[in-house]
Amino acid sequence: MQSFIENETTYEVIPFTWPKGYKADGVYVGLRKNPETKDMGWLYSEVPAQAAGTYTTNQFQAAPTKLTKQTINHEHLLQAIVMNTANANSVTGQQGMVDALEMQSLAADKLGLENNLVGVASTGIIGEPLPMDLIKKGVDKLELLDNDYVTEAILTTDKHTKTISTQIDIDGKVVTITGFCKGSGMIHPKMATMLGFVVTDAKIADGALQEMLSQQVDATFNQITVDGDTSTNDMVVTMANGLAENEPIANDDSVNAQKFSTAYNAVLSQLAQDIAADGEGSTKLVEVNVEHAATHADAQKVAKAIVGSNLVKAAIFGEDANWGRIIAAIGQTSAQVDIDHTSVWLNDLPLVIDSHSADFDEVEMKASLADKKITILVDLNVGNEAGQAWGCDLTYNYVRINATYRS
Repeated sequence: MQSFIENETTYEVIPFTWPKGYKADGVYVGLRKNPETKDMGWLYSEVPAQAAGTYTTNQFQAAPTKLTKQTINHEHLLQAIVMNTANANSVTGQQGMVDALEMQSLAADKLGLENNLVGVASTGIIGEPLPMDLIKKGVDKLELLDNDYVTEAILTTDKHTKTISTQIDIDGKVVTITGFCKGSGMIHPKMATMLGFVVTDAKIADGALQEMLSQQVDATFNQITVDGDTSTNDMVVTMANGLAENEPIANDDSVNAQKFSTAYNAVLSQLAQDIAADGEGSTKLVEVNVEHAATHADAQKVAKAIVGSNLVKAAIFGEDANWGRIIAAIGQTSAQVDIDHTSVWLNDLPLVIDSHSADFDEVEMKASLADKKITILVDLNVGNEAGQAWGCDLTYNYVRINATYRS
C-alpha cells in the first residue's frame, strides 16, 4: 500500500473500494473497436447524494457537460451518473442535447429515478452524433455491482485506469473517499478530454461540497497540462451520500473539516498527477514547484507556464538541461520576478543561481533527467507564496497518436 502525507497527517491509500452505498458497472457495447474493453458505465448511490461539479470553460461545451451542470445546479443532488467513451457528443447541434437527455432518461428509467438525479458524461470524438442504438444497448446491459469496470469505460487514449481510495476517521466513523478519472491528451483544464469523479460516504453540510470542490480543483486539476488544449467535455463531479453517518462537515477551520479537506485534496491531487503522467506519448511526469512568489496566483501561473512550455517539455524528453527554456517560460508570464536573483533546481541539483548558470556537472544532470519523474524548483525571490503544477514531456509519439486519432 502507498501512503501520502498532508498537513502532518498520514493517509493510507487502500485498494480500490467503493464507499458505503455506491454501486457501479461497465460494459462493452461497440463504441470502441476492441471488444476486450469497456465503453459504457454508470455509478449509482443507494440514496440521493449531495453533488458538486466544475466544468470546462471551452465555449463549445458539450451537450452532456451542459446537461450535468444543469442537473446538479437544480438541487445539488445526484443519485447516478451514466457515461460513455469513444463519442464526446460535442458540437452535435440540437440533436446532441436531445441525445444527452435521452441517455439520462434511459438510465433514470432503469434505475427508477427522476431524470434530475442522473448526470451524463461523454468523451471521445468531437462532432459525430451519439449512436443511440448502442447507448440503449449499453443501458440495458448495465447492472448495479461492486466492480470497478466503470473506471475503464471512460478511457480513450489513456494507457491505464486512474483510481485512488482512502479512508479517514471522522467522529469515530470510517469515511471513504474514492476517485477515478480519465485523461491523456487534450489536457489543459480550466474549470481536456478529461473527466474526474470523486465519491464519498461522508456527510457534508449543506452548500459546503461545491465550495470544497471549486477550491480544490484550482490547486489540482487546473494545475496540470499535457498539450495546452482545453477540451469541450471536461468535468469533475463529486458525490457525497452521507451514509458514513458522521456529523456534517462544514467548509470551515474545524478539525473535521481540515481532516476531510486534506484527504480530499490528496485524492484530487493524485488523480491530477496520474493524468499528467499518462500524457499521450509521455515518458516522464514533470512536477514544478514555485516558491517565494509575490502572490499564490503568481506562483501557480509560473508553475503552469513551465510545465506547459513545449520547449521545456521537449528538452526534458531529450534529457537536455537547457535551463534557458525554463527561464524564458517564467519570463513570459505577468508574474512578479526578481530578474537578477531567480534560481532553479532540477531534481535537487542547482541549475540556475541568482539568474546565472550554476556550475553543474552536465553528465550528472543528464543522468538525473533520465528519471521517470522530473521535479523543477523555482525561487522567484519576491515574496512568501508558493505554487505547484504537473505536466509531462513532449515526445515523437504524441504526434503519432494525434495524427491518427480518428483512424
